[in-house]
Amino acid sequence: MTKKKPRYLELADSLRSAVLLGEFGGDNGFPTEAELCKKYDVSRFTIREALRTLSNEGLISRRRGSGTIIQPASARAGALHQPLSNVGEILQYARDTSILFEAKAAEILPTDIAEQIGIIPDGKWHMFRGLRLKEGRRRPIAVTLAWVHPDLESALADFDPQSATIFGQLQMRGGIKITQITQAIQAISATEEIASDLGIEKGDPVLRILRCYYDQNEGIFEISASFHPGERFAYSMHIDVGK
Repeated sequence: MTKKKPRYLELADSLRSAVLLGEFGGDNGFPTEAELCKKYDVSRFTIREALRTLSNEGLISRRRGSGTIIQPASARAGALHQPLSNVGEILQYARDTSILFEAKAAEILPTDIAEQIGIIPDGKWHMFRGLRLKEGRRRPIAVTLAWVHPDLESALADFDPQSATIFGQLQMRGGIKITQITQAIQAISATEEIASDLGIEKGDPVLRILRCYYDQNEGIFEISASFHPGERFAYSMHIDVGK
């Protein structure tokens, strides 16, 4: 059974979307805590926790006597702020963006990817490449490379290149159940090919999010590497501390 997201995080998601869509600001400014309590029918504690989440992400600032202020794009590098802390948030990110995957020739996993994950690649993995786009943004927010395990060729027979996620298709068609996703985030220099796709210079910094998707047998069935220009993406997460 999927654990329900805390109410303050649901509220933070709603407020984040409103901020990024420009619904707050101008003459009206950001709503007060009292106004938010009334609008969303939640406690002041819930409001404060949601606002603290957005403040930690750099979207807003809070000052005693000044209320809540939306940070200008220049203060947060004009980046897309996106929580990617669990499968639900990864799926929401996929729904909020679009991607068109292109099947490439199968290949042995790149050495640097295999070494970082700590595996010895077995055979040639099915490879896909796609540009992830966000409505209203002219340039791509990411280039995604994905490798699917060699044994899953039959599950890719009716592959939909416009599907939001590859792992979702593999679950439906390959009888796979995702039991774990690991991710490593690293700042690296853009290769010439990545730079060309993203409209940046070779060697510019990009944020690489490397994910491994594990099945019910604890085996990796998909690996993805998404490359985000530094000024177009900010990663955020929440950590629930047990009592």
